[in-house]
Amino acid sequence: MNETTTVKRHGDHVPNDQERYEVSADDLPLHCPLPEMSLWNSHPRVYLPIEKTGEAKCPYCGAEFVLKS
Repeated sequence: MNETTTVKRHGDHVPNDQERYEVSADDLPLHCPLPEMSLWNSHPRVYLPIEKTGEAKCPYCGAEFVLKS
């Protein structure tokens, strides 16, 4: 008997579907992957310090984050 696995998406994002993400103060503390990303094929959650410079890059997947004013 073959089993079929259904992968559910959370929100509109999947890991690494973009290279650059705009985030707001409501998203702080910032972490990658974002809450709306599917976690099944992603990396461990890592918190990113974005408050001082307004930009951060994930050390796992290379996604870039920019803090909107």
